[in-house]
Amino acid sequence: MDNGCYNRPYDDQTQLRISLETQEKLYIQDNIKNNKFELVTSYILLYENSENPYEMRKRSILEFIQNNSCIHIDYDRAEEVKSEAESIMKTGIKMKDAYHVACAVMAASDYFITTDKRLLKYKSSKIQLLNPIDFIEEMEGV
Repeated sequence: MDNGCYNRPYDDQTQLRISLETQEKLYIQDNIKNNKFELVTSYILLYENSENPYEMRKRSILEFIQNNSCIHIDYDRAEEVKSEAESIMKTGIKMKDAYHVACAVMAASDYFITTDKRLLKYKSSKIQLLNPIDFIEEMEGV
């Protein structure tokens, strides 16, 4: 999951799409806690979270990551991540997003979950990008 997913519950819940994505994101987190899904994190995600101006949100997200991460792509793989990210950026993906996806690819993740509509347009044979709603539909065969 990218930082946008983690922060989705703090967005304006009066918008139906945001509210639905929030519910599915929370459902995903429950499934992670119950070991149904594995959580991959990275130094990029930790950095981006550290930039969160809201202390309570930052702490809550960090605590979840620390308590539930199965795989963590650390800074020691930065050169490898950079190479993959540069390839992704050639498709028009912004740098931060490309680094997030590259870390997920380095971790051999099957899915990258994001609420970023522009990022969801990125297609790759290495990883599937889905929003939380589509991810749950795929996992549950809906």
